[in-house]
Amino acid sequence: MSSAAPTAPTSRRAAAVASAPDDDVVAIPLRHPWRWVVATVLGLSLVWLIYSMWTNPNISHQTVTKYLFNPRIVNGVLLSILITVIAMLVSTVLGVFLAIMRLAHNPVMNFFAWLYVWVFRGTPLLIQIVFWGYLGLLYQQITLGVPFTDFTVFSVDTNTLVPAFTAGLLALTLNQAAYSAEIIRGGMLSVDPGQTEAAASLGMSPAYTLFKVILPQATRVIIPPMGNETISMLKQTSLLSVIAVLEVYTVATQISSQNLRQVELLLVVSCWYLFLTSVLSVPQYYLERHFGRGNGAAQAPTPLGRLAALLRRAGVLKARPAVVRPTEGGQP
Repeated sequence: MSSAAPTAPTSRRAAAVASAPDDDVVAIPLRHPWRWVVATVLGLSLVWLIYSMWTNPNISHQTVTKYLFNPRIVNGVLLSILITVIAMLVSTVLGVFLAIMRLAHNPVMNFFAWLYVWVFRGTPLLIQIVFWGYLGLLYQQITLGVPFTDFTVFSVDTNTLVPAFTAGLLALTLNQAAYSAEIIRGGMLSVDPGQTEAAASLGMSPAYTLFKVILPQATRVIIPPMGNETISMLKQTSLLSVIAVLEVYTVATQISSQNLRQVELLLVVSCWYLFLTSVLSVPQYYLERHFGRGNGAAQAPTPLGRLAALLRRAGVLKARPAVVRPTEGGQP
């Protein structure tokens, strides 16, 4: 009675076992067919979503292409980028000082830093923006002089000193400083206390130890959340529309109120935000790799490295020559 012919995977496994030496372990790669099923379903869903948006008769594609690079929209994008850069730079500096105050042994500095973080993290950002935008309703004049006397150095109208742009920048910066302080404090706490003790034994001052020993090592922990905060800051600039700062979302709202194409202008703004956040993700990725080199874990290849390896396997690029490293005796 003849037996059935072996299947293809069984025959390949048998051939691999037969060709392997007796003392070798034959490793058969585990197959994952459901991965391809899930990937196919997700890919088809994405294609269907894009197709439904593109063929939707309620969307005017001419309006989207007309306003995508409109000068008013581009100026709004540039203003959003400017606000993001200034707010993140200033808030990071403030966050460093607040984190130092939180870790200080001085109870007054510690309490003040805690109070600052508590207030700005505990109230919504939108309320803070409105508060700074309508500061003139609370203080009509900002005066510099001696308190509780009539002596005044100068006095200026609040709305003149704090226009909408300055008010929005203040709100975003002061709010972000509270979050940056906690991120930086967590990074500083991640550094082994022995580093501070070693620096003190070498005669380093506390300030020199902080900026040359603690913060450089804490940067590896600080970079990922700070990168996310930068991307969030870029998107949070859209909240400045409540005080009429002419960033990209405010400009798009003004245009859509004239041509009644709200959805199309929202698509334009979304395309710009997606593009800018994608651009910001690139330096964050490489900064994380740069500061994570000394953590002892092998780093995964970069997307360009994966593409180059794929092209080498396909024969498009030449394979790298093997590097022969000398042994302890000096011979390869």
